[in-house]
Order: sequence, then C-alpha cells, then structure tokens
Amino acid sequence: MFVIERRAERSALFRFVSPALAVLTALVCGALFLKVSGFDPLAVYGGMWRGAFGDAYGLSETIVKAIPIALCALGIAVAFRMNLWNIGAEGQLYAGAAAAAWVALSFPGAPAAFVLPAMTAAGMSAGALWALLAAVPRAWVGANEILTTLMLNYTAVFLSEYLIHGPWKDPAGFNFPLSPAFSEAARLPAFGDTRIHAGLIFALAAAAALTVALRKTKWGYELRLVGASPAVATYAGVGIARHVLVAMAVGGALAGLAGMTEVSAITGRLQYGLSPGYGYSAIIVAWLAKLSPAGILAMAFLFGGLLVGGYAVQFIGVPAAAVNMLQGAMLFFWLAAEFLGRYRVALRGRPREVR
Repeated sequence: MFVIERRAERSALFRFVSPALAVLTALVCGALFLKVSGFDPLAVYGGMWRGAFGDAYGLSETIVKAIPIALCALGIAVAFRMNLWNIGAEGQLYAGAAAAAWVALSFPGAPAAFVLPAMTAAGMSAGALWALLAAVPRAWVGANEILTTLMLNYTAVFLSEYLIHGPWKDPAGFNFPLSPAFSEAARLPAFGDTRIHAGLIFALAAAAALTVALRKTKWGYELRLVGASPAVATYAGVGIARHVLVAMAVGGALAGLAGMTEVSAITGRLQYGLSPGYGYSAIIVAWLAKLSPAGILAMAFLFGGLLVGGYAVQFIGVPAAAVNMLQGAMLFFWLAAEFLGRYRVALRGRPREVR
C-alpha cells in the first residue's frame, strides 16, 4: 500500500529550484492546452515574449504592470510570514485608489507638492484601514481572515463602481463609468517618454525597507516566531493580536499605495476595471518568490511580462484568460513541488493479520 511520509530533511537544492520547476511545468502544460485548442504553442509563446520583452515599449509596459503587482505582493508577504492569509490585496488596492481619487478631486487646484503626498498618505491609510476591517475580528475573536479579506475585495470593487456611476461620475464622460480627470499636479511623474512612473521607486524602496525590517529588527524576528509557533511566541510574551493588526495594516498600506499609483500615474482618474487582478496575481507572486522581497520584485516582473504578452497574442486569437490559466498553473505546480519537498510517497507491504 502507498503511504505519505514526512521527509526527515528537505533538500536545499530542491527548495531553490522548485519555483523555476513550477514555472517550467506550467508552461509545458500551457503548451499542451494551446496545442489542443488549435494554436501553435511556439508561435504563442514567441509572440508573448516579443510583446513583453522584445522592444523598449514592451519592456517598459512590463515594468508598468509589475509595479502594482510587486507592491501588493510585498504587502501580503508580510502577513504570510506569520501564517496570516491576507487574500484582500485587490480590495485594499481599490480602497487606496478611491481615497487617492477623493484627494485629487477635492483639491483640483492644489500644487503637486501638496496633492501628491496627500494622495499617497490617503491611499496608504485607506488600504491599511480596509485590511484592519478583517484584522480586528481575526485578532479579537479568531474570525477566518481568508473569508473576510476575500469578501472585502468585492465590497471595495463595488464601492468604487458606485462612486464612478454616481457621485463621482464625470459629467463630460459620455456616460462612461469614470470620474473626472485629475489635474496635472495630481499625476505622478514618469520617466522620459515611457509610462514607467515614480511608483517604481515606491516598490524598490518598500522591498529594501522590508528586507531590513524582516531580517534585522525585533519586529521581523517576532513575526517569524509567530509564524513558526504561536504557542512558543505566546510563552515568550509576544503579543500575537498586536502583530496580526500591524502585519495586516502594513500589507494593506502597500496595496493601497499600489492603487494610488495606478489612478495617479496610469489612468489619471478612478475608472471601471482599474485592476485586471493585480491583487490576486500578487498572491501567486509572493509564494513563488518564497516571500523574499527581492524574489517578489523578480517574479512581479515575470508576471508583468505575462500580462503584456497576453495582450499581445490576443491579435492572433488567443484569449486573455490564457494568462490567468498560466498563473493558476504556476501556483498549482509550486504547491505540488512544495508538497513533494516536504513529503514522499512510499510503498509499504500490507501488515500481516495477527491470529
């Protein structure tokens, strides 16, 4: 009979190569799916590569898509380190975007020196508060944060849609669901003639700050201790409820910052379909990067390329959902690789009956 046994020791090499193995296996399965669907996998993957990395424009657009993914992934990785399942980065992004839009629309004549810092503070605060809506019941009564953060995603999206269909609807928008355009002072600066914007600096700074905080500070040590053993952390006097609130608030603030950068630098207004699922992609990015800030930046760049490449191959008839399928497959195979790294399947003989 087959039994599942825990390995005495995990292979360090396997832990290192498992993300690459998951990506490669997902691409192979994706190629099989494309072949069955009547597409040439090499042509599709080649088109995706050229669209995302083949020229300066594609490369710049890949970076643009990677910025919100990286910020959201960095935020949820903080909670994941203490086994706190923040699935709400998408809603926290929308909350931050709505708060930043409120500042931009409320102070249309304000200078950039005032409005941009105010939008940043509002976006981060709204994202943090939206995360705390799930963190408080989790910390005080043990409510399941997976369900609460997931439900709050839909609440934030629908709230945003209410605003752009109702009180913030652009009277000159030809009945499209969007807010009035922001003033130039409320737009984050871009680099050169590209759409790469100052949000890239935010993402790099956040990754550097989290690297130091998680490795070199007491807070980072206690965060890891809570994740490894809540019982030991409690015995050592670590306030678990406090860490739940702080970790969720930090994650929400970074996701809210991602929303602020999108409305300020990319759309210039609050509009329908602001995010194509950045917050959900960030969950996969965080796990494939093994919660490493530097790894998150690299994986976010890869996933940004997947999005841009997916748009490029739509011209040959490949549906955009193919990208979502590849992302989901990467997470599935990474989970499978992690399971095989921790456990093994062994064949055991049937125990003899005692007579």
